[in-house]
Parts: sequence; structure tokens; C-alpha cells
Amino acid sequence: MAQLSTKDLTTLPVGRLGLIPLESCQSLGAKVNDWLAKWRCERDPQELNSFAFEGYQRDSYIINVQNPRFGSGEGKSVITESVRGDDVYLMVDVCNYSLTYRMGGFTNLMSPDDHFQDLKRVIGAIGGKARRINVIMPYLYESRQNKRVGRESLDCATALQELTSMGVENIITFDAHDARVQNATPLHGFETVKPSYQFIKALLKNEKGLQIDNEHFMIISPDEGSMNRAIYLANVLGVDMGMYYKRLDYSKRINGRHPIAAYEFLGPKLAGKDMILIDDMISSGNTILKIASLLKERGAGKIYICSTFGFFTDGLEKFDEGFKKGYFDKLLTTNLVYQTPELLEKPYYITCDMSKYIALIIDTLNHDMSISHLLNPVDRIKRCVNNYMDQNK
Repeated sequence: MAQLSTKDLTTLPVGRLGLIPLESCQSLGAKVNDWLAKWRCERDPQELNSFAFEGYQRDSYIINVQNPRFGSGEGKSVITESVRGDDVYLMVDVCNYSLTYRMGGFTNLMSPDDHFQDLKRVIGAIGGKARRINVIMPYLYESRQNKRVGRESLDCATALQELTSMGVENIITFDAHDARVQNATPLHGFETVKPSYQFIKALLKNEKGLQIDNEHFMIISPDEGSMNRAIYLANVLGVDMGMYYKRLDYSKRINGRHPIAAYEFLGPKLAGKDMILIDDMISSGNTILKIASLLKERGAGKIYICSTFGFFTDGLEKFDEGFKKGYFDKLLTTNLVYQTPELLEKPYYITCDMSKYIALIIDTLNHDMSISHLLNPVDRIKRCVNNYMDQNK
């Protein structure tokens, strides 16, 4: 993935670059900062001494922020340096459950609501002094509550409107559950980025001997919600795709839901083919493992589970068991959300680092240039696959 070179710099920076990774996103933010510092120190634009490039080359773009809490659990945000005129990028992982705070003598785990409130506190501390405020929220807060069915709250839309009303110009998220939620803020920037290229790159780097063609490879969607992801990847790779859908028993209702009568497969013959089973998130993992086992019953070859967000809310034991039973061969998720040390040590796990991609998006946006070529990585995926096939001839 090529970064901007000096000859590509056709616009001035919007403002001095500032990066604020909240505590929930510090590890990823540090990697993004390293990429930005490396690239910008390698550049030598003629206008570097111009006031428009003030602070352009620095060892670190991270702005220090503190989020202390009172004994009652209430919090505040303190920015320890000036951000006047800066182009600020805030990074937050609303699903990082590894952080805690004290309240009334008890230790509480931080919830997505707590992380979102801290994000708003930092924006409030900026106080309108920044030139532009951008939020990078890899997992979109409340993105599964994006539409109303009956008497329900529209939490995701409300959250987006809160951010834009506080002065946020651009919201960058990854693999949004339903990108149509951006209709809640039609006059502000909203981009949902798919990590398709990073999945392919990581898979081909760690696996040898794969044949990426229509005779030996497939893309599978575990449900109708991931159809678009599967169709996109299948078209880019030039292979077939298939999907499962849940056949519900509408005559019964258990815990407020109609029970699943069966999982039905739609697609061509898959016996003997290797395949990617792709979804936007793994919560408990029950569905994805069930689909993987059904694919094996149909004679599938190697199965690679790819998911943008790996939450593993019920732990990793069922994945250990599924791997031992041969339901899947590798599990790929990104580092966009918190990864436990236990997960990183699993022999079947492959992490997809997104820091370079995020840094490239930030670098491009800071120069007020189009990122459309970054959002559709067709050429990069094809080049990656062609290089892999050439090396394995």
C-alpha cells in the first residue's frame, strides 16, 4: 500500500495534524502515529518552510489527553496542550472491555456507553478551537441498533447526530453493520471502510499452496446480511459465492424470537473447494461455527473465517473445540477492536493489522484529498493475488 509521495502533494494541509487516540485505542493509535511520522519525515516538499507546513514533520502527532474520574464515577476530559487551528483525528474503540474505573468503592468495566461519553468529553474539551474534528470509530457505536422495529430507540442515528452537533466534520468507521445509517447526518462526511484487502493479504502471507480460481476457491456468506461483502470479494477474485439463510419456525416464539428450523444453503457445488467464510463481526461465534460445520458436511476443503470485529463474547473455548474438530483452518480478525493476549497466542489465529491503512486515510484527508481510491482496493487485491500465484507456480 503506497503512501503519498512528495509529487502527490498537490494541496496544503487543512491544519497542523493532531492525533488523539483515547485510552481504549492507544495501542492502535501508537502504530498509526509511527507510520505518519515515518512517512512525513521522508518527504521534502519545497514549501516545508512555509507557515502552511508548520509542525508538518514531528516525531509524534499524538496530543496528550487525560480522562480522570471522580469518586462518584463522573468524568471529565483535560487536553494538556493547545489544539488551536489543528486538524484533529480522534480514535476510539467503544468495545474495549479491558479498561476499568472506580465508582463508590467498586471497580466497573467500561461499557460502550462509557467510551462514547469519553469521546464526547474530549470533543467538549477541544471547545471549538480546532480547525477540523474527525472521529475514527472502527466499530460504529450502537451500529446494530440502526433501524426501528416497533417501539425501539434509534441509538446509532442519535449518536451520529450528537457528534455532528458538537462540531465533528468527518466520521470514519469500518464495515458498518448497515451503511445507510449515514442518512442520519446527510451534510457531514461519513465513510465506512471494508478491510477486504487486509484479509486477502494476511491470508496469502500465512497460507501456502492456495489456488485462487473458480475451480478451487469460493466465498461464503453465513447469512443474508453479509451478502454484499461476499459478492464484492467473489467478483474481485473471480470465484463463485454461496450463502446460508435461516429458515425460521413462525409458529413458535421462544424468548421473543422465532426459533431456527434449519440452515439452508444457496449456491453451486462446493465439494473440495477451499473457501473464505466472511462476516462483519463474531459475537458469541455460535452461528459462524455452525455454518463452518455445515460446510464441512458438504465436503468443503479448507475454511478460513474472516471477520472485521472479533468480540468472542463467550470466550474462545468453542473455537478451540471447532478447530480440533476441523470445522475451520484459520481465523482472521483485525486489530480494530481489543484483542486479548489469549487470542493472539492461538495457533489458528491470524491478526490483520489496520494501522497502516488508517494512517494512509488520515494522511490523505489531512491534505484534503480524495480517499475514494482507498475505499475500493480492487487493484491492490488483484495485484496481491497475482504475485501470490506467480510465487507458487
